[in-house]
Amino acid sequence: MEYRIPRLPLKKEIETTAVLKKLILAHQALAELKGVAMTVPNQQVLVATLSLQEAKDSSAIENIITSQDDLYKSDYTAKSFTSLEAKEVHNYANALRQGSNEVEKRGLIRLTDILSVQKEVVENTAGFRKLPGTELKNSRTGEIVYTPPQDPKEIVELMENLELFMNEDKLCNLDPLTKMSIIHHQFESIHPFYDGNGRTGRILIVLYLLKLGLLDSPILYISKYINRTRDEYYKLLQHVRESGSWEEWILYVLEAVYQTSSKTVNIIKEIQQLMLVFKREIKKKAPQIYSHELLNNLFRHPYTKIEFVARETQTHRNTASKHLESLVKIGLLEKHKFGKENLYLNTQLYNALVGTS
Repeated sequence: MEYRIPRLPLKKEIETTAVLKKLILAHQALAELKGVAMTVPNQQVLVATLSLQEAKDSSAIENIITSQDDLYKSDYTAKSFTSLEAKEVHNYANALRQGSNEVEKRGLIRLTDILSVQKEVVENTAGFRKLPGTELKNSRTGEIVYTPPQDPKEIVELMENLELFMNEDKLCNLDPLTKMSIIHHQFESIHPFYDGNGRTGRILIVLYLLKLGLLDSPILYISKYINRTRDEYYKLLQHVRESGSWEEWILYVLEAVYQTSSKTVNIIKEIQQLMLVFKREIKKKAPQIYSHELLNNLFRHPYTKIEFVARETQTHRNTASKHLESLVKIGLLEKHKFGKENLYLNTQLYNALVGTS
């Protein structure tokens, strides 16, 4: 049976009793996450580390697999990557950050923002699909599961309708998280791009939460849950198309928000505790090198290096090198040779992040 993508808002009641109950839990967990994140003086530390974890798992859903080591040994600013997969993950993280900046600046999610995110994710400028032939297939059997719209005009029309639905709150009185569930399903069903639809669609989830003010920074690590339950994720996406029943899909998304928020809260608390330990140890054993900028650097980059420290603390390379060697000496960092340069590993932070994988 062919799925006719509905124009939004939907003309049916979808907030069942079960959905309303789950909404309460999801909102509570999101509110706790937002509150805990606000207690971190420099949220960019969290954005740097957690956006890469989100990027890693979102890319893994598309079978773009990279290790934590490759991820953190790469440097997006210098365009230096240990592998093609690590480069793609860093592109995703940068797309998330860029998209977040635009949404926070304007309070809107525009089609131009979505196009920019996808362009950064896949590194091409093809834009919306213009040629027919796109089909979604079962990766195991090769069977065609779903055929998205083929007409370029229809794709643009559906995306413009989605843009209006995302930004015009008066169109319906659904709970924002219910709307978010619909938005993600609608985007994945339109499948507007030749490539990068899944990754762009998952970034869109975070952008929508930022637009609503339910998050202040892009730190929700939702792709971990989807990656772990990807069979169910794809099954429920298709179930809506085949049955028109939204309840199971919305409950799945709300559970993802609830679990992800709760686990991200625990990660942030662990990072906070580690930062306090490092601050105390540096002030006690090497007080002459302590600065907020140095501490932030050590938690922005699980693998840091002289160049990073010099740039972010605004010190000379020789000074940065001495600071890092002092931190190795007092046992807070491990020194590793990588090619021609030294990398300095914050082992405790690295282990905290690996524990989320």
